[in-house]
Amino acid sequence: MGPLGRKHVELARHWLPSVMSYGTAATLAGLYFTDWKVVLQYVPFYNTKFQQ
Repeated sequence: MGPLGRKHVELARHWLPSVMSYGTAATLAGLYFTDWKVVLQYVPFYNTKFQQ
């Protein structure tokens, strides 16, 4: 497997749900604070702000 061993794969598998959760939360926070209309216009209840 090269420089990565079985233990590294097990650790990565163990941390994957946490990394995905924090990544999703960071992405949603970024969208919220930047007010990115291209994506947020499709979010229910939040898109009423863009009805111009």
